[in-house]
Amino acid sequence: MIALPVPPRLMEPTTEVEVSFLVGSAADCLQRGTSSEWVTAASEDFAAYVAARRGVQTRWEVPSSILWYVAGPYYLGSLVIRHELTPVLAEAGGHIGYHVVSPWVRQGHATRMLAAGLVEAGRIGLQRVLLTCGIENEASRRVILANAGVPDGQARGEDRFWIDL
Repeated sequence: MIALPVPPRLMEPTTEVEVSFLVGSAADCLQRGTSSEWVTAASEDFAAYVAARRGVQTRWEVPSSILWYVAGPYYLGSLVIRHELTPVLAEAGGHIGYHVVSPWVRQGHATRMLAAGLVEAGRIGLQRVLLTCGIENEASRRVILANAGVPDGQARGEDRFWIDL
């Protein structure tokens, strides 16, 4: 594991991790073979990119909060909390989604980030949250189970889990 200058924490998106965010996001795009045009656009006005992601925003047709997992100057990943579920999100997607950028994977960050995200979900008033992951995504399944996820079958090609807060 790479030693970090301070313990990671969830926080609202910040310009303080600009270089790390852009490098990590570009590395993810390269690794996945997806377009990195959005990273280039974000780099042109990073302050505006960050401002558009702060606070409660409507995404996926529900109020949602985006939080970044940060350790000092390092961006490690993102966590999204959807404050409500639509019928589609109730089948696949759930209340919380998370992602660790490729330079920081397989170091336990997703498990700790989700644990912190569950605390935040409780703060906004959720008492029970649904998480889903692709059937083939064993790493994400382990993260959810490590955070007291209770399996609840499958829908739309995803495993479903509930966590009581």
